[in-house]
Amino acid sequence: MTDKKGKKRNFRGMSYRVVQLANSKNRSKLHKKDQIWLKENLYKNIGWDNVVNFYQKLEGFIDNYQFDEFTLEELFIEADRIGNKYLTNQEINEYNQRLSKEVNEVAEEIDKQFPETEMEFIDFSQNTNIKYKKKHNQKTYRTVKI
Repeated sequence: MTDKKGKKRNFRGMSYRVVQLANSKNRSKLHKKDQIWLKENLYKNIGWDNVVNFYQKLEGFIDNYQFDEFTLEELFIEADRIGNKYLTNQEINEYNQRLSKEVNEVAEEIDKQFPETEMEFIDFSQNTNIKYKKKHNQKTYRTVKI
């Protein structure tokens, strides 16, 4: 595509045809419901302005898909990282100290509620009373409960 002065138009260094091809490939990566939504909202891969808008919308969908692959823990970590951008180092340190204190209090309360009455020792010595059929390079150990 050329404009009135004869210069080729580019979008992010891509020609019209290259953007169209990228749109086609990216559209096929979308979930079926998103493809239907794009069609219902008249996003087309024909015409320079339509192709650019379509490309940007597809980019948005694909960016959102990256969060679908995160576990819940990773989402919380990402949210924490984003939230920390708006805090000073002092505020972050104060928060971490408060969190650490609360975690320790919870751990102490758990220990009070569920005390361990048995201690477990693992004996790694070579002399064990029970004889097992030993395989080559296999180490044995026994567990003693008190």
